[in-house]
Amino acid sequence: VQLQASGGGLVQAGGSLRLSCTASGRTFSDLIMAWFRQAPGKEREFVAAVSRYGDGIRYTDSMKGRFTISRDSAKSIVYLQMNSLNPEDTAVYYCATSKYYILSTQGDDYAYWGQGTQVTVSS
Repeated sequence: VQLQASGGGLVQAGGSLRLSCTASGRTFSDLIMAWFRQAPGKEREFVAAVSRYGDGIRYTDSMKGRFTISRDSAKSIVYLQMNSLNPEDTAVYYCATSKYYILSTQGDDYAYWGQGTQVTVSS
C-alpha cells in the first residue's frame, strides 16, 4: 500500500485546512484509514480513524467537533477537515492504514504510513 498525503501549509489561528491522503496498491474499501500527528519534541498522537465504508469514525476527544475525517471511495482518498485551528495543532500529519479491522488509536496497529504533511498554525 502506498499513501500520499497532501494539503498541509501555514495558516493563522482560527483558520482551516483540509488534508488529503491518496491510497494505492490495495482495494480502498479493504482499508481502515487514520490520521496521526507528531509535534516537535512530542510523541505521535492519534487524531481520527474511519472504517472501511465510512460508517464508523473515531476521534481523539480534544479534536472532536473541530476535525472531520471522511473518505471518498471513488477516488481512494481520505480527508481530514480541520477547523478552528490553533498553534497547538502545529505538527506533521500522517495518514495510515490499519493492520486490523478496528478503529485503533495505537500507532503500532497501523501497517502503512504516508510521508507526512506539515501543518503550521501561527498565532
